[in-house]
Amino acid sequence: MTTDTAPNSEAESPNRPVTVDSTTELDDLVASHDVVLVDFYADWCGPCKMLEPVVERLAEETDAAVAKVDVDVNQQLASTYGVRGVPTLVLFADGAQVEEVVGVQPEGQLRSLVESYT
Repeated sequence: MTTDTAPNSEAESPNRPVTVDSTTELDDLVASHDVVLVDFYADWCGPCKMLEPVVERLAEETDAAVAKVDVDVNQQLASTYGVRGVPTLVLFADGAQVEEVVGVQPEGQLRSLVESYT
């Protein structure tokens, strides 16, 4: 295995949400970052659209990597993580799922949650 993984310039954490389309992609992201916030969403979901700017700011302003998973395109991945409603945010720290939040939450609450693990 080589040490050339994804672009190393983003080794700290990407400053924009990363679209994830498979279990492998999500596993790789979780393995390569200490803290990962995953936003399970749907394009038709009004609350998801309300949450989108918050998720983008968290990607830009925190040390967490942020992933977005479209549940309509990735039904199996959503099922794997027990997502039954959108938006659902799943937080990983040190490779393990540590938190799950369903529904729109205030930005301050989400930021505190993420920063408690970074």
